[in-house]
Amino acid sequence: MTRQLSGRVAIVTGVSHDGQVGQSVAATLAAAGASLAVVARTRQNVEARAAELRAAGARVVPYAVDLTDEAAVAALVRAVHGEFGRIDVLVNLAGGLTRYKAVTEHSVADWNHEMGNNLLSAFLCSRAVFPIMRENGGAIVNFSRAGLPQANMVAYSCAKAGVDALTRTLALEGREYKIRVNAIAPGIADTASNIESMKPKDTSRWARREDIADAVLFLASAAAGGITGQILPVTGWSG
Repeated sequence: MTRQLSGRVAIVTGVSHDGQVGQSVAATLAAAGASLAVVARTRQNVEARAAELRAAGARVVPYAVDLTDEAAVAALVRAVHGEFGRIDVLVNLAGGLTRYKAVTEHSVADWNHEMGNNLLSAFLCSRAVFPIMRENGGAIVNFSRAGLPQANMVAYSCAKAGVDALTRTLALEGREYKIRVNAIAPGIADTASNIESMKPKDTSRWARREDIADAVLFLASAAAGGITGQILPVTGWSG
């Protein structure tokens, strides 16, 4: 792998459990030469992932942060900028589907939870890095979802639609400063949690974690220098 991100600093959120997309994204960006700030809510998990990355030779600092907390996100970005002196890439991966139930069973708390984890977190992190990226440009990669909305996940689907709108709006605002903002829209991925919960006989048609990570690297690198405001599906062979 060429070191497309040599000398760059990337914040990757949602780097928590073993066998998940965040782990693959962080490892891929590190292999491309980036120094990393990896973020998750649970300190034990994010420190374990950071230890793996360090063992592979990466420069990485872990941060345990609630990304729905405005003050905590602002403090995170200040800390990363103070540690590394720059921020070039932000990957808003934190979130996911946690409330799967019929719309009549969705509470306001369920709605707020999915919106907070998937949309508010991406907004707060993006807003916090924008003033820094205005100096030298940068790349933000959000996470949407592939396919049409499905039943029993109304809050999650609406949150991801909001991520799409956030992506396109920030891309417009970032053009003047050479801040590119795009999103990945993965299909069902071969994560450890998906395999455990769905127990498929065959995952060969699913999106591979490594392919999702390579798509993030592409959008974060100079190879995507002319691309902004786009939603890139990564669906494997099932899409």
